[in-house]
Amino acid sequence: MPKYILNVNGTPHPVETSSDTPLLWVLRDHLNMVGTKFGCGIAQCGACTVHVEGSATRSCSLPVSSAEGKEIVTIEGLSEDGSHPVQEAWKEVDVPQCGYCQAGQIMTASAFLAQNRNPTEAEIKNAMHGNICRCAAYSRIQKAVEIAAGNME
Repeated sequence: MPKYILNVNGTPHPVETSSDTPLLWVLRDHLNMVGTKFGCGIAQCGACTVHVEGSATRSCSLPVSSAEGKEIVTIEGLSEDGSHPVQEAWKEVDVPQCGYCQAGQIMTASAFLAQNRNPTEAEIKNAMHGNICRCAAYSRIQKAVEIAAGNME
């Protein structure tokens, strides 16, 4: 079985698994980082979104072999105390209902806002478009991203 060293949340983690194992399952099953969720398994819903080299990436479709040597950030590593501007805005707006999609939503929003600190409403909708919320909290998600954009330093 191949061995990989993954840099997750600033810490190197050795893992031994098949080269085609999705990063999602390595995070959850090998590293016990269960904040990243399984939704669809085909990179369509966004529940499994993490940052890879700063870009929002669907971990269910990224083989571990492609993740080695890259900087990976999960929801657990976005901030130690939940104080990232996107997390703060999520709390302010009270976005979650069931909460299942929230880690992926937050990771998508934070990667987007790192690249665009002053987005328009249309740009936010476009950036968040691929993340599905089963509870249809889209208007609250939109509002939270707008607030977070205003609070980014």
